[in-house]
Amino acid sequence: MATAAAAELVARSNRLGADPRTTNYAGGNTSAKGAATDPVTGRDVELLWVKGSGGDLGTLTERGLAVLRLDRVRALVDVYPGVAREDEMVAAFDYCLHGRGGAAPSIDTAMHALVDAAHVDHLHPDAGIAVATAADGEALTREIFGDRVVWVPWRRPGFQLGLDIAAIQRAHPEAIGCVLGGHGITAWGASSDECEARSLEIIRTAEDAIAARTERLAAAGRHPFGAVRPGFEALPEAERRATAARLAPVIRGLASTDAPQVGHYTDTGVVLDFLAREKLAPLAALGTSCPDHFLRTKVRPLVLDLPATAPLPEVVERLRALHAAYREDYRAYYARHATADSPPMRGADPAIVLVPGVGMFSFGKDKQTARVAGEFYVNAINVMRGAEALSRYAPIDEAEKFRIEYWALEEAKLQRMPKPKALATRVALVTGAGSGIGRATAQRLAAEGACVVVADLNAEGAEEVAAGLGGPDHAVAVRADVTSEDDVAALVDASALAFGGVDLVVNNAGLSVSKPLLETTTRDWDLQHDVMARGSFLVSREAARAMIAQGLGGDIVYIASKNAVFAGPNNIAYSAAKADQAHQVRLLAAELGEHGIRVNGINPDAVVRGSGIFAGGWGAQRAAVYGVEEAELGKYYAGRTLLKREVLPEHVAAAVVALTAGDLAQTTGLLVPVDSGVAAAFLR
Repeated sequence: MATAAAAELVARSNRLGADPRTTNYAGGNTSAKGAATDPVTGRDVELLWVKGSGGDLGTLTERGLAVLRLDRVRALVDVYPGVAREDEMVAAFDYCLHGRGGAAPSIDTAMHALVDAAHVDHLHPDAGIAVATAADGEALTREIFGDRVVWVPWRRPGFQLGLDIAAIQRAHPEAIGCVLGGHGITAWGASSDECEARSLEIIRTAEDAIAARTERLAAAGRHPFGAVRPGFEALPEAERRATAARLAPVIRGLASTDAPQVGHYTDTGVVLDFLAREKLAPLAALGTSCPDHFLRTKVRPLVLDLPATAPLPEVVERLRALHAAYREDYRAYYARHATADSPPMRGADPAIVLVPGVGMFSFGKDKQTARVAGEFYVNAINVMRGAEALSRYAPIDEAEKFRIEYWALEEAKLQRMPKPKALATRVALVTGAGSGIGRATAQRLAAEGACVVVADLNAEGAEEVAAGLGGPDHAVAVRADVTSEDDVAALVDASALAFGGVDLVVNNAGLSVSKPLLETTTRDWDLQHDVMARGSFLVSREAARAMIAQGLGGDIVYIASKNAVFAGPNNIAYSAAKADQAHQVRLLAAELGEHGIRVNGINPDAVVRGSGIFAGGWGAQRAAVYGVEEAELGKYYAGRTLLKREVLPEHVAAAVVALTAGDLAQTTGLLVPVDSGVAAAFLR
C-alpha cells in the first residue's frame, strides 16, 4: 500500500544508504509511522513502515518495507515473556502485519515501534561505532554530545533493546538519539527531515571529535595504530598486485577447507596502512564489534606475521601453519561457548586474511558476499582507528559475539537461503568469450552460478559480454592474446585478483582459414596452430598452476572440433590444430588427474549462427567448398547429420555444463561430440 509516509521513508533511506560514512551495506534500518485507511473497516489505522529483514537502505524500495499495525506491535509489550524468551517475539510480529506482500519484519522492529517518534533511524556509521566501542564510551558520549545524545549499554538486538531505548527516550525528552554500546546509533524525529538531520548531526559530531583527537595525536608525533613497522610497508603497486595474484589461489584454497569460497582482494590505502602498523596484531585479535561486521567477517581475521619482503615460499608455508592454528582456535572458541541447543559449527576457516604489504583477502559463498565481507572489515578498521584516537578500542566480549554468530534466529535465516546453483563458488575462465560459442558458454556458466572471466582478443566484445552477465560481482572482462605467454599469465592473475583463483577453464579461442593444401601458407599454418594448439597449451598450463596452488581440483574443457577426427577437404591447418587440441585433452587428463583436475573436450561441428569464425570469412570459404549459398550453410550442415538438426552455440555451452557441474565428476579424458551426429566423426 503506497502512502506518502512510505515514499518519504524510502527516499530518506536511499539518501542515508548512499553514503558509506552513514551506514554499511545491508546495515541499519529506518522507519516511519502514519495513518492509512484499513480496507476492511474503512477507518484510519496507525501503521509502522520499517525496513524489512535482509534489505539494504541504499537500494530499498517500498517492496522492501514491512508494514505492521502499530497498536498490535505495541500490545506485544503486555505479553512479552522476558529477555530469556525474547526471540519468540520475532514470530509474533507476523501477527501484526497489515495487508499483503511486503518484507519480513526484522529483529529491530520493536525498537522502531516502541520509540515514541514518528520517524526512527538505526544506523551503523563508522564514527558512531567508534564511540560505541571506545573503552569509556559512556563518558565520551556525554563529552562529545552533551545531553543531546544518551548512552545505551550493550544489549543484543531484540525486543528488550527496543524497550530499553524507549525508556531512555522517555527519561530524556531533550535527546535526539542514542549511542548503542558496542553497536551503533539510533536517532528519532517528528518528521522525516528532522530524523535524517539528527542522524547526520550525531554522525558528523562524532567524526569531528575523532578528527580533532587524531590531529592532536599527529601533532605529538603519534598515530592511533602506532608506528609503522619497518619491512611491513606496502609494496610498490605492480609488485604488490603480482604478489597478491600468486598468493590468492593459495589463500583461497585454505579458506575453502570446510566449504568452497569465492575471494575478493582489497589493497586500498586504509587497509595497507593498518597492516603496516604496530597495533595490527593486538587490535585484529580483539575482533570486530558491531553484529553486522562480525557476522560477515567472523570474530577475528587471520593475520600473517611476516614482513612484506619475506620470500614467497616462506610466506606460503607460514600461511599454512597459521591457518591450521586459526582452525584450532576457532574450534576452541566454539567449544567454549556452545550449549546443548547451539547450531552446529559452520566452519572453522577465516573469512578475512590480512597480508602486510600486500592487502586483504576476503571470502564468501559468492563474489558479492566476499566483497561485502571485505567492505565490512574496512569499516571495522575505521572503527578501531576512531576508538583508538578517542581512547582505547574495547569491543563486546567473545561470549556475546558467539551468542549472535550462533543465534537461533540467524541460523533460521541461513536455513531459508535458496539452494546454491550447480556452479556456485566456481570461477570459470572462458577464452574467445566475446562471441559465438564462447559468449554462449560464458552466459550459461554464469546462469549456473559461476563467476566468469570473459577473455577475448576483442576487448570491446569481452566487456559487452561481462556487462551483460551482471557486472563485476558476476563477471570481469580481460583482453588477452592467447598466443602470448605474458598475456596468458596476466589473464590468470586477473582471475585470481577478481575472484581468488580459477576452477574451470574453457579453451575456446579459435579461428580458421579454409584453403587447399597447395594454397596453405606457413603463415596460415602458424596462425591457427598458435591460437588453438599453442594458446590452449598456454592457458591450460597457467591455469593448472593456480588450480594446483588452490588444491581444490578443477576442470579444463577444450572446445575442439569434429575436424579433429574427420578428414574434410581444404582444411589442413585448422583440422591439424584441432587434432592437437584433442590430444592435449588426453595428455593433460593423464598428467593432472593426481591433482583432482579433470580435462575433457567437446567436438562441435558447423556452429554457424553467432559464430565469430564463420562471420569472419570461414563461412564464405566453406560455402564455396560445398557449392551452397553462405546463408544456407547451417541448413546444409544440418542436412548431412543423423539428427538433421543445426548445432547452435547454446548446445556446446550445455555440454560444457554437463561436463563440469558435477554429474560427471568421475569423467576425465573424454571428447564429447556435439555435432547432431556425423557418422564419419564417431570416436573409435
